[in-house]
Amino acid sequence: MHPHPQHRRHRVPTRASRWRLAALGLLTLMAVAGPSAAAVPQPAQSRLDALFDQTMARYQLPGLAVGVVQDGKVIYQRTAGETRAGSGERIDADTLFKIASNSKAMTTGLLARLVDEGKLAWDDLVTKYLPQFRMFDPWVTRNIQVRDLLIHNSGLGLGAGDLMLWPEPNAFTREDIVRGLAYLKPTHSFRAHYAYDNLMYVVAGQVAAAAGGKPYDQLVREQVFGPLGMDRCQVGAFDRDAVGNVAQPHMRQDNHNVVVREDAATIPDTPSMAAGGIRCSLHDMTIWARMWLDTDTPHPWVSATQRQALWSLHTPMPISRQMRDWDGTHLYGYGYAWRLSDVDGQWRVAHTGTLMGMYSSLTLLPDLHAGFVVLINGEGGEARTTLTEALTKLYTQPGQVLDVDHYAGLLAQSRAEAKAAAPAPVPDTSSRKPVAPDDAGRVLGLYHDAWFGDVSVCPVDGQVQWRSAKSPRMHGTVLRVGQRLMVDWTDPSVDAEPWLDVEGNGQVVALAMSAINPDADFSYDYPDLHLRRTGPCPAP
Repeated sequence: MHPHPQHRRHRVPTRASRWRLAALGLLTLMAVAGPSAAAVPQPAQSRLDALFDQTMARYQLPGLAVGVVQDGKVIYQRTAGETRAGSGERIDADTLFKIASNSKAMTTGLLARLVDEGKLAWDDLVTKYLPQFRMFDPWVTRNIQVRDLLIHNSGLGLGAGDLMLWPEPNAFTREDIVRGLAYLKPTHSFRAHYAYDNLMYVVAGQVAAAAGGKPYDQLVREQVFGPLGMDRCQVGAFDRDAVGNVAQPHMRQDNHNVVVREDAATIPDTPSMAAGGIRCSLHDMTIWARMWLDTDTPHPWVSATQRQALWSLHTPMPISRQMRDWDGTHLYGYGYAWRLSDVDGQWRVAHTGTLMGMYSSLTLLPDLHAGFVVLINGEGGEARTTLTEALTKLYTQPGQVLDVDHYAGLLAQSRAEAKAAAPAPVPDTSSRKPVAPDDAGRVLGLYHDAWFGDVSVCPVDGQVQWRSAKSPRMHGTVLRVGQRLMVDWTDPSVDAEPWLDVEGNGQVVALAMSAINPDADFSYDYPDLHLRRTGPCPAP
């Protein structure tokens, strides 16, 4: 097969040319940031407490943990709330939170250690370590390098294949994910531009395991947690009650915080570990932050060369109006699991993590020798944004009073302006009614998608139920809205309802799906599903 025309024209950069580009990105960032700053006064405890209190009060969070580090020390650490709303089990600095995509930097840190040990090179081909690895395009399969797994330039669409990772728990394996990548069609050319991707980090974890000669979770414990003393962090399977003090995710229902996707007694080793499955405490995350800010230790955890590789801009990212207005940002891009930008003339190295009912952020201001961690076990997207921004301004604009309420007001104003300028209302589905099995004859049947697996759309107790064989939370009732069909998921935490559209004339050949709400989380990757009918429903 000939390579895709877009790929045929692409010249793979040499290692030297890529490093020149990486060095240029780093130098540009440092030029924006300016020379290393003199000692910065510590923010007053009262100002930090005020930001914390505003966040808890405004957003009614079930739990919050915040840590601030400066000049090699933890200067502020505070927690509030409960691991489970109403339980009386208080959150403290040792409570475990899902750090979600902040796990990615631990994966790239592990890879950097393997590079330092000579077991891996960033420009090694992925197939050197995983001979079975395949992408949809054979040219990409032959040319994709380890570094490409880390910088969201694979050509896949936003969140492609994430339904193999979430909602958890499910029965997909790492091997399923590696195999499934061959069936995910790219939406743009390889290395053309940024599109956030979780599956490639699962592959990166498998590369680390192959290069290191041990399972990913064992390597993380030995290479990350152990040397750094991050004693509470958990990766892989563990016993919830034996470890203890584990925060549970929450969502808001009827003005209350309600536990969702509660952990089982044995927390499994999910395939998402390398992309977003690690759990750590506030104490652990302040250790992690302090390590990255410490550039003077005689025996660093990673070499200066690898630190530069991790913190170099490899893929440019679009700069939002909000970043320009709030931070005066001129440059924004992705390193190896770090987002790099300038904020008020200072260099920022940061990342966030988002899962249902769990939010995290880690922000480093290297030239100011400061950073901070935010961990939330509830619906905390806006809380994380406003608190992280307000904490940043304590260092970049210390003379200003820019607090959580200020940024919450700006977000509300921005939403109002966007709605007035280009309203995109969610389609009205209030007329929804269950589809009776006798009225769903063309749709009933067994279906298969090459990467997602088997799905049944069959009668159950007088209704038509959509059910995934491998993802048990992907289970719901088929409803009719006018001339269209939709699925109402049984689990309220699966909060992106899809349209269910028939493809084919007369006899149903396939089903396609798309999110009803245009603002649904991109991990509900319905457009990549192509459910082909394989047979009738089994006899009752």
